[in-house]
Amino acid sequence: MKIVLATNNPHKIQEAQEILQNLGIEILTLKDLGIEIKIEEDQNTFEGNARKKAHTIFELTQLPTIADDSGLMVEALNGEPGVNSSCYAGEEHNYEKNNQKLLKELKDKPKPHRAKFVCVINYKSKIEDEIFVGEVTGEIIDEPRGTNGFGYDPLFKPDGYDATYAELPSDIKNRISHRYKALLKFHDYLSNKLKLTCPH
Repeated sequence: MKIVLATNNPHKIQEAQEILQNLGIEILTLKDLGIEIKIEEDQNTFEGNARKKAHTIFELTQLPTIADDSGLMVEALNGEPGVNSSCYAGEEHNYEKNNQKLLKELKDKPKPHRAKFVCVINYKSKIEDEIFVGEVTGEIIDEPRGTNGFGYDPLFKPDGYDATYAELPSDIKNRISHRYKALLKFHDYLSNKLKLTCPH
């Protein structure tokens, strides 16, 4: 079985391959298929953006496709930065400016600053259109700590840990991350589906 992963992000590709490899799934990337496309993430929900990406690539390839959208939601900011996580300060993927803006917005808000990372995966095939959600709750600390990771990782301390995402070793972070949780749900869905269609 072949599945297209609608991303060029090497971290996402590796994570998906590691989780799905024991199912005998072959992960195809956009690069593998010679597809060069930038899909604008202009929907107002994670699910909307994930669906837009998955459906666009499925229409191009006619192969089962997964795509994700993810971000940080802070309670005191009514769920912001949310779908605008990567361009919160106006410039896409300027992590330092995004973090500075987040701290500025939270400056006068009561502590603790509760937050959660959310990942939504859409799986689109000829007959399926499924959604899988992974979440990790925690809090935003007062200043960045750690150099591992990217984005809001230096400010996010997941529940049950004294370290931020950026202070945790990659293998631990990747095993508790929102994307990992969403991918595991997709793995379980596919596993059950393959058992039903391929009885031993």
